[in-house]
Parts: sequence; structure tokens; C-alpha cells
Amino acid sequence: MNQNIKRYSKFAVMILGGFMTANACTSMVVSARASKSGRPMLWKHRDTSCAENFVERSPATDSTYAYVALYNAGDSTLAEAWTGLNSQGFAVMNTASYNLAPDTAQYKDREGEVMAAALKQCRTVDDFGLLLENMQYPRGVQANFGVIDAFGGAAYFEVSDNTVVRFDADDTEYGCMIRTNYSFSGEPDKGYGYIRYENAEHILAEAIEAHSLTPQDFTEKASRSFYHSVFDKDMSDEAERWLIDQDFIPRYTSTASIVIEGVNDITEADQAVMWTAIGYPPCAIVRHVTVEHVPDCLRPLLPGYRCADCVESGRLKEKAFPITRGNGKHYIDLDFVRECSARCHAKSMKNYDIVIKH
Repeated sequence: MNQNIKRYSKFAVMILGGFMTANACTSMVVSARASKSGRPMLWKHRDTSCAENFVERSPATDSTYAYVALYNAGDSTLAEAWTGLNSQGFAVMNTASYNLAPDTAQYKDREGEVMAAALKQCRTVDDFGLLLENMQYPRGVQANFGVIDAFGGAAYFEVSDNTVVRFDADDTEYGCMIRTNYSFSGEPDKGYGYIRYENAEHILAEAIEAHSLTPQDFTEKASRSFYHSVFDKDMSDEAERWLIDQDFIPRYTSTASIVIEGVNDITEADQAVMWTAIGYPPCAIVRHVTVEHVPDCLRPLLPGYRCADCVESGRLKEKAFPITRGNGKHYIDLDFVRECSARCHAKSMKNYDIVIKH
């Protein structure tokens, strides 16, 4: 037995419990008035049982728009998009919801198909609402879909097999909204992600109140933070080496942190960006993606339709979770993560600076 494990934080012991390994994403919809740049944004910190992702673009056809999206490794037909941006400045992402009416046995888990369809045909938030209304019932989805467009739209759609409830960001005090794995229109106090919601709210509070949210706030702060709202502290600030992985935004099942920075004018749609950190976010580097260009390190150029950045981040993740026996995967080596995250953060900020300066 690794003797170092005996030195984990006393706070970590208190949060040991049932570990949810289902899709546990954390997300935010940001209207133009809530961002520092005056551009709308979507943030998705993705958690999934599929350990690897890649990014690829799809060219326009006679009946569809060009778009770029995140996919599960192995999805050679690009059938299920898990967040994406199209040539019209329309973008979509989702989080699974666990307090809406349950899926039917026959139709379920179709969220990726819905988002792929939306990227092909939607220009506006309203278009996405019509797509949902026109779907065959039951829809086979239980999700909070976040969408933005180039016409000032920014909204969440909380969607079940037979219902849709829309929440517009501009109807809120600060022009932005957070969703984890429960829906505001769903059954109260059910679902998951209440602590992660409060974590995100705390980490981003200053930028939210100042209407100055940036992509870096999401990939470089929230997705690398081990702040825990129950204890009101960043657990990585503690001196202990070991931490139990429970209710942080980054977690063992985290596979990407993506911020889509949209535009406010359809004539500038080509300037929209999908900032992409693929793999375990504390050990991932942000890349600049557009509808017209995806860096090769994010594309599925390795055997099994896998990408190089995800493989490298996975190698680092193994060092972040080095205990492989029993419940070892629930223990984070903070000594390694602090060093790794700082190194990846520095490289990410250089990538941000290069694009911003140009």
C-alpha cells in the first residue's frame, strides 16, 4: 500500500461517498452584455464515460452549413456532436439532466444526434426551438441545451421527451446562466451537480458581477480549480498531497473544457472561435479552433479515431490518478496536478495571447 495515501486531507475524508460516474458536465451561457469582449459565449466542461474525444469539421453541402464539433473517440461517421459551432455563428452544447421526466425505454440518449442536426441547419436560437418542437415524440433526450447565435440570442432549453422550457440569458440580472445536471424546470432537489453549480458561481462571481467574463475565466480558472463550496476553500491550496475526487468541477470523468466565443453580426461569423482544451482539463492545453480550421493535434488522425492531444492529456491524467487498485481512481495526486496544471496553463495563455494579438 502506498503510505502517502495516509496523509490525505481531513477535508477530503468528509466528502468521500457515492461517486457518480455518469455524464456530469458543468456549463454556462453568456450573453453579449455579460462578457468582457461584448461577444456571447458558451462554456462546457465535459464529463463522460467516454474517456477520449476529438474535434473535426464538416464542410457545407447544398442543404447544410459547415460546422466544427467535439465527438467521442471512434465516431468515424461524426454522428453525435457534443458541442459545436457552425458557419452562421450558431453554437450549441448540452449537459445531461437527471430531474426531468425519465426517458422512454425505446428512445433515449439522443442528445448528440440533436446537436449534430442543429449544427447542420440552425442559424438562430429560435431555429433551435423549432427543431425541438418538430421532433418526433418521444424525443429521447433529457438535457439542458445551451445555444447562442449571431443575432443576440443566448439561451438554455431544458428538454425532456415531451417538454421544452426556454430560459433566455438576457432575462437574468447579469446576462448569464449556469447549468449542471439538473434543470430549473425539473423536480426540485433532484438530479446532480448542486455543489458544482455553487463552485462555478463562486469561482466566476467577480467576473459575473463586473459583466467581464472571458474564455480564460472558464478554461484557466473554473476548469482548473479545486474550489469546493461546502468547505468554501480551494482544496489545492492545502499542503496535503492527496485529495478525494468528489464534487469538484474537474473530476476523473472530465474529458474537455470548451468555450465557444460567438459574434454579434452574421457578417462576422467567420470570427467565431471554439477554444478547446481536450482531455482532463487540469492537464490540457487550450487550442484555437474555427469552422475553417482545426489543429491536427485535435483531429482524429490516430488509430481508433483518436487525437494526439487527448492521448497526451490521458497520459498526464494517469499520473494525476496514479493509484490503480480498488478505489484508487478516486484519489488525486495534488503535487503532480499543481505542477502539471501550471505548466499547461502557461502554454494555454501563450495560445490565447497569440490569437488575441493578431
